[in-house]
Amino acid sequence: MKSIEEQLVLHEGLRLNVYRCPAGYQTIGVGRNLDTVGLSRDEQLRVLGCSGLSPSEVITLLKIRGITKDEAMFLLGNDIEKCYADLEPFDWFQALDPVRQKVILDMRFNLGLKGLLKFKNMIAALKVKDYKEAARRMEDSLWYKQVGNRGKRLVKMMQTGFDY
Repeated sequence: MKSIEEQLVLHEGLRLNVYRCPAGYQTIGVGRNLDTVGLSRDEQLRVLGCSGLSPSEVITLLKIRGITKDEAMFLLGNDIEKCYADLEPFDWFQALDPVRQKVILDMRFNLGLKGLLKFKNMIAALKVKDYKEAARRMEDSLWYKQVGNRGKRLVKMMQTGFDY
């Protein structure tokens, strides 16, 4: 099975310089939103060699120097840990097989926890292990129309339980 890191790089891309994502946020690495998430003090220390910077100072420095692939993967690892921590309390998530957990992690990464939890009908289907219905509910969303191949890939993974 491919790792969640590989899957997110495929879906989000890997950019070593600051760019504006489709939603207009300043972003770097594998979808790290610098406007709303930024860098923690520890991340600032690891990536920039100092800490205690304001969000605008972080963005200015990153625009000048960019990041390395290793730094991007470090940030991605932290983002994935946050996604897992958000999903861990949910029994329906814990009950999923690893492939379907990857689908939900990917959606959490892309939508945020609040956005993911709006998929009430999909979650209801997951609770009763009706994966075809969960996939149908994924397809029947604005999100699916917006994310292109990502949505198609995740729906197929949800339906079949097989990795892409």
